[in-house]
Amino acid sequence: MTSLSASGSSAPSGPSTPSTNFATDQVHAGLTAGEAQNPAVVPIYQTVAYEFASFQSAKNIFSLREVGNLYSRTGNPTQTALERRVAALEDGVAALAVSSGQAATAVALLTLAKAGEHIVAARQLYGGTVDLLADTFADFGIDVTFVDQDDLEAWRAAARPETRAYFAESIGNPINSVLAVQDIADIAHSAGVPLIIDNTIATPYLQRPKDFGADFVVHSATKFLGGHGNSLAGIIVDLGTFDFGAEPERWPQFTAPYPRVSDVTLWNAFGRERSAFLVYAKTKLVHDLGPSLSPFNSFEIIQGIETLDLRVQRQTASALAVAEFLGSHPAVTAVHYAGLEGNRWFAAGQKYLPKGTGSVFSLDLAGGEEAAERFIDSLQVFRLVANIGDARSLVIHPPTMTHSHLSEEQLVEAGFSHGTVRLSIGLEDPADLIADLGRSLDLLTFESLADSADTDSAGTDSADTDSAQSYATHA
Repeated sequence: MTSLSASGSSAPSGPSTPSTNFATDQVHAGLTAGEAQNPAVVPIYQTVAYEFASFQSAKNIFSLREVGNLYSRTGNPTQTALERRVAALEDGVAALAVSSGQAATAVALLTLAKAGEHIVAARQLYGGTVDLLADTFADFGIDVTFVDQDDLEAWRAAARPETRAYFAESIGNPINSVLAVQDIADIAHSAGVPLIIDNTIATPYLQRPKDFGADFVVHSATKFLGGHGNSLAGIIVDLGTFDFGAEPERWPQFTAPYPRVSDVTLWNAFGRERSAFLVYAKTKLVHDLGPSLSPFNSFEIIQGIETLDLRVQRQTASALAVAEFLGSHPAVTAVHYAGLEGNRWFAAGQKYLPKGTGSVFSLDLAGGEEAAERFIDSLQVFRLVANIGDARSLVIHPPTMTHSHLSEEQLVEAGFSHGTVRLSIGLEDPADLIADLGRSLDLLTFESLADSADTDSAGTDSADTDSAQSYATHA
């Protein structure tokens, strides 16, 4: 009989005579570094470090003169395949994958701004991003100005000589706001700085921000790119459009000699085409802070990406059907979905997201937090989970959960209230989703009628009570 060796070729089975001692063979036998295995699917390279071909090759890789695997804190072959795939989908020149979407946002912005410098950001952001920018960046000495994403004059007025980046979401979380990417890009460029877009909810299937002037993209790949709620990851994409050499004194991290490799200037060595931006991000921030992406999570995100368009098409179509239903229900006071005619971002959605405005949006309920609690707890198909972009449909109450750190003023500025409930539409049959929401809304309406009847005085006509009972029978 024969068995397959590590290289896939036939080799005799049974006892063998080791060329060295047993303890040495149990560590080294069966692996030849760099040996091609011809996989059809990206494999998981579950390794911490890599064997260098020679002393000179190792020296060249460490000094940024040769491309190669060094240590898995800053890169891994499985991760590299993921980076290349997402860069291609976003029409970028390069990408860098990290441990989470939050890490991607932090690393991208810290690559551009340091203590004493400034960022302009939209108010309509995921709560965790607001925490990062308003709280942690303040600890770092980086000032952030938040503006209404639709107020172009506010974007213009916020620019300062020390401004280093503009930041916004292509589709806002949780109210499905649509950013006028081209307008904000033009304003950022007039201030001499790049625009970074969080494209998590849109995904490159619904929008490529590069088409509208953006310079960098970040993703929480945990969400739609992965699509199954099983792996954390984040990705930064350099779209290859921003010229740091136009004002070299403003960007010394790229245009002055790099202190870690003193005879290398990143902009001269890598430029836009090979992303000096991401070389700096990887060799300084990821190297020092360590937000590493595991090979297994890289593999899981790659698997998710292979069905991205199919999932997003279905989720977006289902979201529109659900939003239309919610807009017709008397228990719902507002539906925040840009795909609905009459929504304040409908026109922007038609321009920037012609394939649809995604599948994450919100509804408002009269009765505030109490009504939201009763509604959410009565749902059966939707799951109460702090995530979006999953194959499963998810629900959450932003004011007390994902955006719970926001002040009352910030909640109002972000466009939602204590009665706001966020939905992330999954891959279930939309009829089942509508039925689930309908049951909970009907129950909420009945309970409101019953509560109203209970507060009537003893002399009040019983019509309201009869109405509540009739509604319960109907529901």
